[in-house]
Amino acid sequence: MPFVVRDSLSLPGSPERPNEDACGAAGDFAWAIDGAILPGTEPIMDAPSDAAWLVAFANERFAALAPRARDAARLVLSVVEEARARFLARVEETGRAERMERHTWPAAALTLAHARPGAVETLTLADTIAYVRDAGGGVYTLGEAPGLRRAESAHAERLLRETGLDIETMRKSPAYRADAERRKRAQVAAAPAIFGLHPDAVALAERGSVRLDGTAQVLLATDGFSALVELYGAVDVAGLMQRACTEGLAALGEQLRTIETEIDPAGRLYPRFKRSDDATAILVEASF
Repeated sequence: MPFVVRDSLSLPGSPERPNEDACGAAGDFAWAIDGAILPGTEPIMDAPSDAAWLVAFANERFAALAPRARDAARLVLSVVEEARARFLARVEETGRAERMERHTWPAAALTLAHARPGAVETLTLADTIAYVRDAGGGVYTLGEAPGLRRAESAHAERLLRETGLDIETMRKSPAYRADAERRKRAQVAAAPAIFGLHPDAVALAERGSVRLDGTAQVLLATDGFSALVELYGAVDVAGLMQRACTEGLAALGEQLRTIETEIDPAGRLYPRFKRSDDATAILVEASF
């Protein structure tokens, strides 16, 4: 029961930053990946940023390995181990010993969906998300993104209030840099459930499952796209799935950017750390 891609979209958040998102589908699997790295970290891989490298590498390897894969966790672990080996080899080649510090490593959020007989199952690390619509029109949300989004927005609101700045100038402030490094170090110390170079993280992934009978649609999204639901409240999950299937993802992307650039560019209505984040989604369909 392979997934069929109905639509996909990946919008960069800013012309000044590389797009560190990707999505894809192959065989019975589909995925969305959202890369991240400590701001100001100089890249050592062959990409505009090491986060962009990780995402592109993982996207390529998922596409190559997924058609023969049978287990989601093993698939993810294989890609993690390949990425880890490639990155650490480059650290050794370049003599950049400071890049052995784990808080400087690229990381990502990942949701991987697996179409199985009678069900779709998801494996999620961090704040990417899966929305599912069954044959009867019922909708489901799989992943921890809603709770993580609320916590992040509250944190952004506090930092905006303390600095008295808007989003773009806040991101250039020493306070933001110090806060970002503190949070990155805390993530590493807590053995984070994030996709990247940590094989142990796979065991910490959030698992989800929805029983299905008939044709169903699955929308995988990074948090930059799911903000339409989880932060801006512009549409609920049922409306999102309906519009994705009828209007297409580009129309939803236009609405997303209108909110961020025209309605609330400073982040006062919807506190966040970027005016516009990379926004990526893929809509797939399968018969169960």
